[in-house]
Amino acid sequence: MTSAAYKRSYAERARSHSNPAAKLLLETMERKKTNLCVSVDTVKSADFLAIVDAVGPYTCLTHVDILEDFDYSVVEQLESLSKKHDFLIFEDRKFADIGNTVAMQYAAGVHKIAKWSHITNAHPVPGPSIVQGLASVGLPLQRGLLLLAEMSTAGTLAKGLYTEEAVQMARKNKDFVIGFIAQHRMDGVGALQEDDVSDEDFLVLTPGVGLEEKGDAMGQQYRTPRQVVLESGCDVIIVGRGIYGKDLNAVGVIAARAERYMTEGWSAYLERISTDYEAHD
Repeated sequence: MTSAAYKRSYAERARSHSNPAAKLLLETMERKKTNLCVSVDTVKSADFLAIVDAVGPYTCLTHVDILEDFDYSVVEQLESLSKKHDFLIFEDRKFADIGNTVAMQYAAGVHKIAKWSHITNAHPVPGPSIVQGLASVGLPLQRGLLLLAEMSTAGTLAKGLYTEEAVQMARKNKDFVIGFIAQHRMDGVGALQEDDVSDEDFLVLTPGVGLEEKGDAMGQQYRTPRQVVLESGCDVIIVGRGIYGKDLNAVGVIAARAERYMTEGWSAYLERISTDYEAHD
């Protein structure tokens, strides 16, 4: 029997989660009535912070990386915006090394990610040691980890047995692994006969979401918020270029786009929990 957790409200699900980061994310989503994560993939910190300030009222989570002029004052300003607009910070680091190395990358270096990022993510390729290494740093700080179980690009290798093994890895580390970067629900995926998955509730955050574009020249594939949240049962839509576009100075337009995605994503969620609609692959 697989779980039907995705049919419950975010508030109900928050009450059953033991990981503080998962609980906080679900509570924030319910409080702000948004399941939008904005991926602010800009290289200049001034653009980055201006966009985060513009989209902050409409997002539950902001996804951060690739600044070329990074210094620690950017983190301090980001944390201030997080408090101002009531959102969590997700560093899309995609760790992919042995346990000892990722523990150092997570805790130290220039970025000191664990100090300020509520949630980060990792590839399961190295095996369980990557979770153990990150957990040794993140658990004492009440952080959460997402595993990359699926990707939104054409020709991805993250499928089939790879996805099943990623989910099994998460099941063995529920105190720290709160969910997945994926395109569909992962409830029951790869479960062994002896696994009880009836109350399984991993969060699913989904990139490759767009309202107009269907793809790009580099293999990205887009689906609508309704397809992702209602039809596939995912929890958070991750949107980047569909919101910040090409003119990074047009913060009013950017804010309006974020509000539109927030509205579309939340509408799909309300329909999901209020009907007998069953999510499917």
